[in-house]
Amino acid sequence: MMWGFDGGPAWSGFGWFGGVFMILWWVVIIAGIIALVKWIAASSGGSHESCGHEKRGDSAMDILKERYASGEIDKKEFEEKKKDIS
Repeated sequence: MMWGFDGGPAWSGFGWFGGVFMILWWVVIIAGIIALVKWIAASSGGSHESCGHEKRGDSAMDILKERYASGEIDKKEFEEKKKDIS
């Protein structure tokens, strides 16, 4: 804590307004930090959003076709899963 020339706290020259201003200042600082953390968390995205299938609302068959086209699954697995879906 900082001390003023009169031996009291540095904000004592402002009366009660100094204390209120100091509390408001820290509330603004803490709210800014919280907003920054939320913004960083939102911009990094979650693990379920990274593949993008849920966001677009693709059907199971569309997702299966994409996985086959990208080489994630082979033809045998594609045909098995296609039968399961149908």
